[in-house]
Amino acid sequence: MKAKVLKTERDYKAALAYVERLMDQPSSDEDELELWSLLVENYEESHFSIATPDPIEAIRFRLEQAGLQSADLLPYLQSKSKISEVMNGKRPLSLSMIRSLHVGLKIPAEVLVQESGASTTRPRPTKLRRKIHRRSHPVAA
Repeated sequence: MKAKVLKTERDYKAALAYVERLMDQPSSDEDELELWSLLVENYEESHFSIATPDPIEAIRFRLEQAGLQSADLLPYLQSKSKISEVMNGKRPLSLSMIRSLHVGLKIPAEVLVQESGASTTRPRPTKLRRKIHRRSHPVAA
């Protein structure tokens, strides 16, 4: 199959099938696999983006996941008044708050540094990208 920029969904599906065939071959050409993987990834990044969550919504989600309450943010936001102001959108997160939330609650810094209400898009992780990563970085048994 000749490599080319993927412009249509038909091109994309054909490229996915080709990459799958290459990956199933025990002695496939690694350079060709890498080239086709990059073409697929490029198409996915431009066509399958998802919005990055609002920082406050990310904090709320993480609290809910961990079974925590807003009051449990005290170690990260330093005071009850700051917790209230941040969670109600009246105060932006400071750099020290972002660092604390990132380290303590494992919220991605890229989410926290956004202004509240200003979501961006980022590529959606794909099965193919994970599969290629596993092939390139095998786990020792």
